[in-house]
Amino acid sequence: MADPKGFLNTDREVAETRPVPERVQDWNEVYVPGSLLPIISEQAGRCMDCGIPFCHSGCPLGNLIPEWNDYAYREDWQAASERLHATNNFPEFTGRLCPAPCESACVLAINQPAVTIKNVEVTIVDKAWEAGDVTPQPPERLSGKTVAVIGSGPAGLAAAQQLTRAGHTVAVYERADRIGGLLRYGIPEFKMEKRHINRRIEQMRAEGTKFRTETEIGVDIDAKKLRKRYDAVVIAAGATTSRDLPVPGRELNGIHQAMEYLPLSNKVQEGDLTVSPITAEGKHVVVIGGGDTGADCVGTAHRQGAASVTQLEIMPRPGDERAPHQPWPTFPMLYKVTSAHEEGGERVYSVSTTHFEGDEDGDVQWLHMSEVEMNDGRIEPKPGTEKKIPAQLVTLAMGFTGIDRENGLVEQFGVGLDERGNVRRDADYATDVDGVFVAGDAGRGQSLIVWAIAEGRSAARGVDRYLTGATSTLHAPVKPTDRALTV
Repeated sequence: MADPKGFLNTDREVAETRPVPERVQDWNEVYVPGSLLPIISEQAGRCMDCGIPFCHSGCPLGNLIPEWNDYAYREDWQAASERLHATNNFPEFTGRLCPAPCESACVLAINQPAVTIKNVEVTIVDKAWEAGDVTPQPPERLSGKTVAVIGSGPAGLAAAQQLTRAGHTVAVYERADRIGGLLRYGIPEFKMEKRHINRRIEQMRAEGTKFRTETEIGVDIDAKKLRKRYDAVVIAAGATTSRDLPVPGRELNGIHQAMEYLPLSNKVQEGDLTVSPITAEGKHVVVIGGGDTGADCVGTAHRQGAASVTQLEIMPRPGDERAPHQPWPTFPMLYKVTSAHEEGGERVYSVSTTHFEGDEDGDVQWLHMSEVEMNDGRIEPKPGTEKKIPAQLVTLAMGFTGIDRENGLVEQFGVGLDERGNVRRDADYATDVDGVFVAGDAGRGQSLIVWAIAEGRSAARGVDRYLTGATSTLHAPVKPTDRALTV
């Protein structure tokens, strides 16, 4: 183990964020650049190298956390990077965006603050990029097989990189104008600067992966024709159908889905737009939905100069400690203050929107709501608690209900759906249609980035087995020195 007394003598210390008045004036990442390096080795030394490391089970990728914690403690950054990349294609994404279920499962977290696994992870990969240790790893030989990957989010990119390195010729199809999926246009710049995506794309290009943007399968290319063109297809199109709010006044101007609102601010940062067509500047903003997407809307509204920001959640406020029915090492529902919440605004729990009210021009001006309570498992309004709040811009961040059914992809492939509306698949991630596989939210439903990468890797194994009868390259044990398989 790194430091036998580290967890006893070293307190948990996390990355330092820039002052709120400074960071809301720009779109750069909220953390102080370089703030982690002086402390991260000591923080890695808090890892106890448990006989049974539950962090492995907490992480869907099975990251080798105690191993790279030990290397980070010893400041052997190259070895740490090799162990980190052994299970995770894009640790700079997860190190910034994942809610870290591994930390909830940390054995130290039974009675102390968990190891700062997420901060250690992102420091290792950032050091690797700075040192030039992350390099293209093209295959030694080609298989002669071709694979199409539909969608360039984390699941699609992970599947594409694994399959390319296995020797298959892979093309990624993306309907947007840039690669990255929701990483590109759903995650605000202040949570992850898009340069991190760009350099991974360049690495993948150098390895041989092809990218086709502004091409929507089911619209621009018939799915059946795509299947005939390639030996296998991976559907990684995400769960992009947003949950709506069918209440009176929903048709008023100024009420938008979060995924209508957030991509526009990202396009401003990309230089495509001077200002966002949907802006919070000078407006009273209401965000409906208390999850991460809602928090992204809150942070974006702050940077656009909102007059006020209110976030509504229909569920009760989570507790500060684990609930009895969410024991360690499960991932608990806890009250979380994100960087966006630190920047201001009000959060209101146990409320439901009843209707919207607009002006004579059809623009939303007020949101009417009431408090709610649980009654025999049902959420019901509490009489006499109705009130209204000013709302000149409303964003709906209530999650997603499944894969897009409007573009013809599902129908043209003829894949079956499960009872939740996700693409049905077996243990190898194969759908009902021969040679068609599914990974990420399209098959799992709305989930975490770490699950998307894990599923992309697992789907790649299924495809490799389908094409070659084995998956030895993608299953092989990885040694710290075996760079061809780890980076």
